[in-house]
Amino acid sequence: MKKIICIPDSFKGTLSSAQVCNIMEKSIHHHFPSCEVVKIEVADGGEGSVDAFLAAVGGEKINVTVNNPYFEPMESFFGVLEGNVAVIEMAAAAGLPLVSDRPNPMETTTYGVGELMLAAVNRGCKKIIVGLGGSSTNDGGCGAACAMGVRFYDNQGNAFVPTGKSLIDIFRIDLSSVNANFYDVEIITMCDIDNPMYGLNGAAHIFSPQKGADAEMVLTLDVGLRHLASVIKDQLGLDVSTISGGGAAGAMGAGMVAFFNSRLQMGIETILDLVDFDRLIEDADLIFTGEGKIDSQSLQGKVPIGVARRSKKANVDVIAVVGTIGQDIDAVYDMGITAIFSINPEPLPYEIAKLKSKENLALTMENIVRMLKIKPQQ
Repeated sequence: MKKIICIPDSFKGTLSSAQVCNIMEKSIHHHFPSCEVVKIEVADGGEGSVDAFLAAVGGEKINVTVNNPYFEPMESFFGVLEGNVAVIEMAAAAGLPLVSDRPNPMETTTYGVGELMLAAVNRGCKKIIVGLGGSSTNDGGCGAACAMGVRFYDNQGNAFVPTGKSLIDIFRIDLSSVNANFYDVEIITMCDIDNPMYGLNGAAHIFSPQKGADAEMVLTLDVGLRHLASVIKDQLGLDVSTISGGGAAGAMGAGMVAFFNSRLQMGIETILDLVDFDRLIEDADLIFTGEGKIDSQSLQGKVPIGVARRSKKANVDVIAVVGTIGQDIDAVYDMGITAIFSINPEPLPYEIAKLKSKENLALTMENIVRMLKIKPQQ
């Protein structure tokens, strides 16, 4: 083995992508000391995404003061990668941990996310990657749009910054004051869910209870998002109501399309493009990937499948090392996965098994790499 790529997702709640990479590398080098191991940390758009991107391709973390979800000043950050590409994680300005013991998606705003984007533009970045995930908001991205210069007016002609409870009050949207520099910037939004903007499977019903909404709030928020979609369609000529992923992060997905002319893209595709994965694997002997659980949902484009699809085109084998192997996974082999190994050697409840994740992953990798050393019979 001369070159192996390690590009696993995190094992949610147990191991970060970086930890998995390091354990994989240690096992590989134990048996193939001279093998080149390329580690690519995977970010899902949520908390830790900026650090993961910086680790993967290098760059600089920029600190900046913005507004938190309650319009209070706070210190935040974004990353600037080589090539003047900015990476912003929504959670850094609108994340659920930032509201602490006062979660309320009726009141919270994405304004600070827009301020991070504006800071990146003012720094000269011509491409911005925005990761959606872990938000405390349900404002359809209106707060971020306001920071960029979009103006929202009620039926009395008063300008305001909409939050979840006041989306219903939007009467007119004015784009004339948008920062002109934004029109020269390519904006990509990392979004790994397919929920629509509103409805029973939309942002309010599925995600707002996690952000502090009670049953009455959920209905109010959903009505507000329906109204916002209607105004966007009537005044901006865009139907964002049925966009796959439009409901991500309190319908920030829909807002990114409507107000920032962004395209929504699976996180793994964004990462693979950024690290020039297709070129990187041209001379690779093998690829290791993985995630906490591989199942039928993985087929929708999670990390192992995104990696496998690209690798299959290059005819490079992919081994998936996972926590749990679910049902109905036969299709993953057609998509490019060569083999799948679970790190759990015995049936144990998750709460117990997760405590042994590091040891179990190391043991599994040890056995896989030993197997790779078997010489074919003559």
